[in-house]
Amino acid sequence: MSLHATAANLVTLASEGGAEHGGNHESLNPYLTGFGSLAALLLLLWITTRFNRDR
Repeated sequence: MSLHATAANLVTLASEGGAEHGGNHESLNPYLTGFGSLAALLLLLWITTRFNRDR
């Protein structure tokens, strides 16, 4: 199977996967997900900088 045929099959599968719901899950809010992940990363950054203090 060629690379082009594999890519075409993947695009077809991706477009058919959520055909009955439009491809998006109703309960997933992209803003909530984005801000939640940003808050988690900022918390991890803050924890890392607390442990990495020069004394």
